[in-house]
Amino acid sequence: MRTTLAPVSHLHPLRSRHQVVPPALRVADGAAAAVFAAVRLRGPVARDAIAGSTKLSIATVNRQVTALLEAGLLRERADLATSGAIGRPRVPVEINHEPYLTVGVHIGAKTTSIVATDLFGRTLDAVETPTPRGAQGPALAALAASVQRYLSRWHRRQTLWIGVATGGIVDSGLGVVDHPRLGWSQAPVGPVLADTLGLPVSVAAHVDAMAAAELLLGVRRLNAPATSLYVYARETVGYALIIDGRVHSPSSGPGTIANLPAHSELLGGTRVLETTVSDEAVVAAARRLGVVSGQGSEVSTVAAVVTAARRGNESAQRLLAERARVLGEAVALLRDLLNPDDLVVGGQAFTEYSETLTGVEAAYAQRSVLASREIRITAFGNRVQEVGAGVVSLGALYADPLGALRRATRPRVSAAVAH
Repeated sequence: MRTTLAPVSHLHPLRSRHQVVPPALRVADGAAAAVFAAVRLRGPVARDAIAGSTKLSIATVNRQVTALLEAGLLRERADLATSGAIGRPRVPVEINHEPYLTVGVHIGAKTTSIVATDLFGRTLDAVETPTPRGAQGPALAALAASVQRYLSRWHRRQTLWIGVATGGIVDSGLGVVDHPRLGWSQAPVGPVLADTLGLPVSVAAHVDAMAAAELLLGVRRLNAPATSLYVYARETVGYALIIDGRVHSPSSGPGTIANLPAHSELLGGTRVLETTVSDEAVVAAARRLGVVSGQGSEVSTVAAVVTAARRGNESAQRLLAERARVLGEAVALLRDLLNPDDLVVGGQAFTEYSETLTGVEAAYAQRSVLASREIRITAFGNRVQEVGAGVVSLGALYADPLGALRRATRPRVSAAVAH
């Protein structure tokens, strides 16, 4: 089926504002959110146990559970009720995940991932497609058409939300993106997807999204750190800060570490971090050393370099070890500057060739001047991009489950009326 989009200038401004919603990349503290989180993390669980874990009164828990049951976001498990228990408050409840899904879209410099996620944040399915190139209008139209085709697979589940994670500078309030590597300037990513799909859309910077995945879906600890630094490296590099349970997202977009000083004779680059450690830089160096074939070859990829290293190619091993050294030193600079309570690294530059993690840690320890602090590797391995996009699609539901469901299921304005 061929999808035709109206020109962006014809989008009804009120409709676009209504459907583009800033992402909620935080641990919410509202009563409904707290109850929903307790059930998601501990369910099936009885109301008194929810009250104990959330510190809410049993009356408040009962009201929120009743509302979430009526909305269809929770369901009762009478079969799991304690023997001899009297009354519905003793009947455990759990997330009613089967009727719903959300869809995350990670727009990478070369590849776009589209992922279906259930209400637990579990990936149901994921596909990859080349990121559309060329003029941003047709590129966005092609992207929206790809997501629309993907949604047609899920006729047995109701899609509630679309989340987009992308590089560049993101205006999350408007869903607009400046992405120099794709040639996008004020690209209306959120409005185009919202208009095409008729669903609420949230757009976030991709490193912020990945940090939020660690916060909301990673291993939850009893004493969560007050501040956490997340460092990402693959084709691009970036960082995000979590402060008191919230990803710090400046209105002007995230800061950049692309131009941190870095130097490697082996890798080349322009003496700054991104051009030294990016996948592109590694592949270019591998071509110079004859590890992979020349420009344009299908095997000229980082995956091919990793494969060569694991087969014993010493040049490939040296390249990947050198990238690990440069990354470890950069992480040390950031850690010493910001001094977070917690430090997490993610992205395939850290996770695809795990043999060099000790090199990252050694360079970090040698360069840092502060007291020793452990580096944690992302909980999501090479799936971190898709999980980050999924969290952007789930954030509103986790922050305000009842409000988000009302927004997601309210009647749509038809395209004819909107225009």
